[in-house]
Amino acid sequence: MNAGRPHKRAVVLVGHGSVAADVPRPLVQRLRALEAERKSSGAKISDEERELDARIRHWPRTPATDRYKAGIDSIAEELRTHVGHVVVAFNEYCAPSLEEAVGALVQVGTTRITIVTTMLTPGGVHSEVEIPETVRALQEAHPDVVLRYAWPFDLGAVAKLLAAACELPTDAR
Repeated sequence: MNAGRPHKRAVVLVGHGSVAADVPRPLVQRLRALEAERKSSGAKISDEERELDARIRHWPRTPATDRYKAGIDSIAEELRTHVGHVVVAFNEYCAPSLEEAVGALVQVGTTRITIVTTMLTPGGVHSEVEIPETVRALQEAHPDVVLRYAWPFDLGAVAKLLAAACELPTDAR
């Protein structure tokens, strides 16, 4: 994001997120154990879980260590040619979070934010539950900002996108 130049409108592209390939496995295993324990007990997030989550999210990444993030960054770059200012955010394991991305946009004066996810179909907890809950909380925290979650997608349009990817050049058939 270009923090020095304010944008009144922006898009936040939200991907799932992945663990960088070089994060030590014991850190990931401990984070997942703490998350599972919290979810099963209904407890609040512990300091240890919060610290591990931040450590893993902010782990240094390269296209070689996080191909998923590199892919989301590439989609965002292409999306910018169509819609203007785009920043990325992730649901888990990678920074920034949706809260961080929106907070940074609001801080530089953005007043209209459209949130779009790379998760295309209904049925996922991130796209159907977590992102809408986060958007509601962000709207409460920033009542002067227009936040719009552009989801669910038209499944016919998704099917057309996938069909276009299936088209083979005449000489390849």
